[in-house]
Amino acid sequence: MRIRDIRATTVTVPLEAPLRHANGCHWGRFVRTIVEVETDTGLIGLGEMGGGGESAEAMFRAMKSYLVGHDPARLEEMRFRIANPTASLYNNRTQVLAALEFACLDILGQAWGVPVCEILGGRLRDRVPFATYCFFRYPNPRTGAGEVRTPEQLVEFTHALKQRCGFHTHKLKAGVFPQDYELECYRALAAAFPEDSLRFDPNAVWSTEQAIRFGQAIKNLHNDYLEDPVFGLNGMRRTRAMVGMPLATNTVVVNFEQLAANVLDTAVDVILLDTTFWGGIRPCVKAAAVCETFQLGVAVHSSGELGIQLATMLHLGAVLPNLSFAADAHYHHLTDDIIEGGPMPYEDGAIRVPQGPGLGVRLDREKLGQYQELYRRLGGYPYDQDPGRPGWTPLVPNDRWADPKCDRPPAIPF
Repeated sequence: MRIRDIRATTVTVPLEAPLRHANGCHWGRFVRTIVEVETDTGLIGLGEMGGGGESAEAMFRAMKSYLVGHDPARLEEMRFRIANPTASLYNNRTQVLAALEFACLDILGQAWGVPVCEILGGRLRDRVPFATYCFFRYPNPRTGAGEVRTPEQLVEFTHALKQRCGFHTHKLKAGVFPQDYELECYRALAAAFPEDSLRFDPNAVWSTEQAIRFGQAIKNLHNDYLEDPVFGLNGMRRTRAMVGMPLATNTVVVNFEQLAANVLDTAVDVILLDTTFWGGIRPCVKAAAVCETFQLGVAVHSSGELGIQLATMLHLGAVLPNLSFAADAHYHHLTDDIIEGGPMPYEDGAIRVPQGPGLGVRLDREKLGQYQELYRRLGGYPYDQDPGRPGWTPLVPNDRWADPKCDRPPAIPF
């Protein structure tokens, strides 16, 4: 069996409402690149990568000269062929490699008649639990609904999510408003859901002193961990020594060299493994084994997935013996998906691991075309800019906060 063709399609899929974060905003939609790897036997494997447009599609077209004729089972050779760490030093292809690895594993599972998780060592669980992943949100540009800006709106939104999906863990993505205001919001969340666990993520825009102050203020709440309060291992190390709770990251430990540095001088307790950022599902399994050896916690990170990447997260979660926490997912903020059957359902805060061969998901060609056309109409958006604050750019550490009293909705193409 050999790779015959590689195709990439950029889509944009609407969100319920624009999601604000410390460094900008998701402008009411996700832009993703859907990858199809076809073999000479007719099997088609699916991959997915964040972002898109002509540059992303051109990158995957360029991969044909590397991979047409390659055996999709030879994944380690593929890694060095397209992402040799020295040869690609000035042309990082980690996320490209991840999308291609997803597709090759999908092909192998189909060829062998087994789900991807069985190739990776066999499932240990049939469902993977998830957290709410609450954002501060602008209202939907069309309906005016869905705003999350005040503590009351945050609690109301989380109640609705819990009722709809059954979540038992609540994460607040923050770093948007002044620290004291976000502390008020987080405490309101804790008071509203005393039986559930919590986590807070300001996207690494605080100073170490701000992080210590906030961590000490929340230490008596039911926290899973404090995620990425600062950027950099030394800042995390200083914060960890002062706050008395686990710290987690998906920004300062995202490869094996950083993981080794963290093992030798611990700065982070919980590693949030992302199937895209780490270069595929298999590197995440390897990293989880390192964490198991050194008794570091593990969770699954979300980078704005559609159903294909969600499937990779589910297969990863299925095989990790040391999956210590509920996974993150942006998935329930989406209004639709590009896979057959539509969005995967939540059951008691969890999603079932696909049972079919390979990744267990297939493209809905009609939806793919629909959201490809929507991308062509709307184009991309600047993830690191906020449509409600023209000309704004964040600092790290930041002191340019949004005004929580401002309820003026921005004009966003939708």
